[in-house]
Amino acid sequence: MRKAERAEYIARRLDELYPDPPIPLDHTDSFTLLVAVLLSAQCTDERVNQVTPALFKLAKTPKKMAQQTIDDVREIIKPCGLSPQKSKAIVQLSKIIVEQHRGNVPDNFDDLEALPGVGHKTASVVMAQAFGVPAFPVDTHIHRLAQRWGLTSGKNVKQTEKDLKKIFDVNDWNRLHLQIIYYGREHCTARGCDGTVCEICTTCYPKRRRPKLTIKA
Repeated sequence: MRKAERAEYIARRLDELYPDPPIPLDHTDSFTLLVAVLLSAQCTDERVNQVTPALFKLAKTPKKMAQQTIDDVREIIKPCGLSPQKSKAIVQLSKIIVEQHRGNVPDNFDDLEALPGVGHKTASVVMAQAFGVPAFPVDTHIHRLAQRWGLTSGKNVKQTEKDLKKIFDVNDWNRLHLQIIYYGREHCTARGCDGTVCEICTTCYPKRRRPKLTIKA
């Protein structure tokens, strides 16, 4: 298959498997989504969903979160890892949202990425899932699958994001991001598939016999 043919097959198969993929992080609005995505860095979505109910019971709006101490937030989010940095970022970004954005989560990349603890990937998730703006958030897992499927030769997530945006229709980006996440968790895991096991890998590369070595992001 050529790259365009692989992309067409992948999009079609993912639509069959995950026609309406839900957002894996529990949230109620753009602010709770932003906080949940920030917490998910180097942490599983499952663990984040176990932690956020207590955090959002403490404070679920920027105004209330800005009034909390970093130590109080840190105590709740410890299971997510990196709690010193994450707790400080959550409290600080809440203060900025209140003071500079009238209590509303910014709906543009520049202002989102200017917030403490918010990188491009986190901003992309919020833009896509909270505001419906086309984006293609790429983490290490999507980066790995894109390499296995021959959709990119990028050495980092930034290049992989550019490559995926060129291949797929802009109207499909937000859905595909979620679909690839779910497929990666269920079928093309880091250890369970080496590029020669799962359905999409074997369909895209039926003659591949050796493991596909991927470049880590």
